Amino acid sequence: MYEDYFELYVPKKVERIISGENFLSTPMTLFYGALLLIIPALMISLSILLRPKLSRLFNIIFGTLYTALMLWIASNYSLDKWLTFAVFFAIVESIITANIVWYAWKWPRQLNL
Repeated sequence: MYEDYFELYVPKKVERIISGENFLSTPMTLFYGALLLIIPALMISLSILLRPKLSRLFNIIFGTLYTALMLWIASNYSLDKWLTFAVFFAIVESIITANIVWYAWKWPRQLNL
């Protein structure tokens, strides 16, 4: 989402990026960040390509993990007034991923295809 872009407007953020004083300051943390961000995009495709049972399981697992991650981000960012927008994004994302988990949980066990 746009939250990462908006974060560039937080005072001193760009200076911390340039100086390397940030979480994504090594090749491995950049890779882990990319991995974390690619999973939701892959889940869109995998929801269509995988068998329904496996798709349901992946949606429940990754939806739960992402909901927890977004709630953790919201709770940690809520202390900084400059990151209020990030808390908003995290809450919206957690609602979306919680709904994905809910719908996947409620999917019929046997689909009529």
